[in-house]
Amino acid sequence: MLILCGTNRPDAITRKISKHILSLAGPSASLLDLADLKADIFSPTCYSKKPDWFLSQFQKPISEAKGILVVVPEYNGSFPGVMKYFIDMLEFPKSLKGVPCAFVGVAAGQFAALRSVEQLEMIFGYRQAHIYGTRLFLAGVNDSVNEDGSLKGDLEERLKSLVAVLRVTELIAFYRDQR
Repeated sequence: MLILCGTNRPDAITRKISKHILSLAGPSASLLDLADLKADIFSPTCYSKKPDWFLSQFQKPISEAKGILVVVPEYNGSFPGVMKYFIDMLEFPKSLKGVPCAFVGVAAGQFAALRSVEQLEMIFGYRQAHIYGTRLFLAGVNDSVNEDGSLKGDLEERLKSLVAVLRVTELIAFYRDQR
């Protein structure tokens, strides 16, 4: 499973939660963090020629992913611009095609990144990802996340359930591809 941290903001709670999910997902899981994007990816020339580091550090893990769990915050009523740019840089159309994807929305406000997740689901759907129907929305994250990134109350159990189901979906996709 690939956990995608959908922000490049320093010290983001989204990153803390993403790292916690990585610890829950098992040894075959990996974290892809948009904070690791290098500045040269934002050159207009990258639309036609991607840097080698992007292909190896970002495109390859996305292309090889058997399941993706996107952890995304809501900024100004949407997901971060760096997330859209990242998607734009991925090979089209094959990068997300048929890949099981699930979403965790992170927000300080009461709507818990509902808009961010719904907007991303439309884009991932356009890219022909297999969107898993259960989503986890974390409202008031300043009060619902522990220092280690774990979640308070029943949210932690809901997160563990989402990770477990995506792992099963990922295995199904893996075995389907082996035929």
